[in-house]
Amino acid sequence: MPPAEPPVSAFLAPADSALALPTALHRLRDETLDVGNLAGYNLYLSAGAHGLRLGVADVRRNKFVALEDYAAAPATSLAGQVQALSAQHDLLGQPGWNRVRLAVQNRHFTLLPAPLFRDGDEASYLRLHHAVDAQHEVVRRYRHPGQEVVSIFAAEKTLAEWFERTYPQQKLLHQTSALLEGVVHQSERQGPPRLFLSVGPQEVTIVVVRDKRPEFCNVFAFSTAEDFIYYVILVMQELSLNPDDDPVVVYGDLLHDSELFSVLRKYIRHVRFGNRPYDVGYSYRLNDVFEYRYFELYSLHLCE
Repeated sequence: MPPAEPPVSAFLAPADSALALPTALHRLRDETLDVGNLAGYNLYLSAGAHGLRLGVADVRRNKFVALEDYAAAPATSLAGQVQALSAQHDLLGQPGWNRVRLAVQNRHFTLLPAPLFRDGDEASYLRLHHAVDAQHEVVRRYRHPGQEVVSIFAAEKTLAEWFERTYPQQKLLHQTSALLEGVVHQSERQGPPRLFLSVGPQEVTIVVVRDKRPEFCNVFAFSTAEDFIYYVILVMQELSLNPDDDPVVVYGDLLHDSELFSVLRKYIRHVRFGNRPYDVGYSYRLNDVFEYRYFELYSLHLCE
C-alpha cells in the first residue's frame, strides 16, 4: 500500500492569524522530495484568477515530485497571497533552487514575431491591447526559444517585484507562454493542424498549432456555455478548420460531465482531453488528479 499523504505540518509552519492564507485544494508530494537539497530541484509557480499553483521537478530524474494547488483568497492581491503563503511554507520563497519559473495568468499580453521586436518598446507594443496601469502593473517579456516569438505582458507590480527580489536571475512569464511551449512539444511535425483549449475560470485560451509552430493564440472571456462554444467555432472558421474533421484537445479546470465539455462534444466530432507533457516523469502521488489538469504548470518545465 502506498504511504499515506504527509500531514499538513509537513508543508506549513503554524499559521499567523494576521495573514490571509489561500485555501489548499491539493498538496501532493513524493516521499523522495528532499527539502534540504533544493539545488537538485526546479520550482514552478503559476498565479492568476484560479489562485496559486506550485510544482517541483527533480532535475536528475527529470520528474515532477510535488504539486500544490491553492484557491484564491477573496479580496486579496496575487502578491498578497503569494507572500502570505511563502511566510508559512517550507518551499515557496526559499532560496537555493536550481531553477524557478513563475507564470502569471491574465488577458494582458501580446505575441510579436521576434524579428519585429525592438528592446525597450515593450510598453508600446502592449498598449495596442491593454492600457497599462503604471502604478500597479509592470511590463515584462519572454522570448520563446526556437519559435521566433516574443511574449509581452503586464503583471501585478508587487508580485513581479516580490519574485524578482526573491529569485533574482530567474524568469517571470505569461501563462500562455507555458501553454504554447507545451502544445508545440505535444504536436507532430508535418501533422494536421490541431486546436488546443485551456479552460480557466470564465475564460478559455485557444491555441492552434500547425507543423509544430503556433499559428494562433488568444484568451476569450465567457459567461455561458454558448459564449464558450461560439469562440471555439469562430476560431476554427477563421483558420479554415472543420469541426467535423479537425481534432480539438482540451486542458484545464473542467470535468468529463461538465456543461462545457458536453457542448464541445455536441458541436465538434473529434474532441478529447489532453495528456501531461511527454518526456517528463511524474510521481505516482500526482495520479490523484486528472492528467489534463495543470498542463501549463507542468509545461513550465519546457520553458528556458
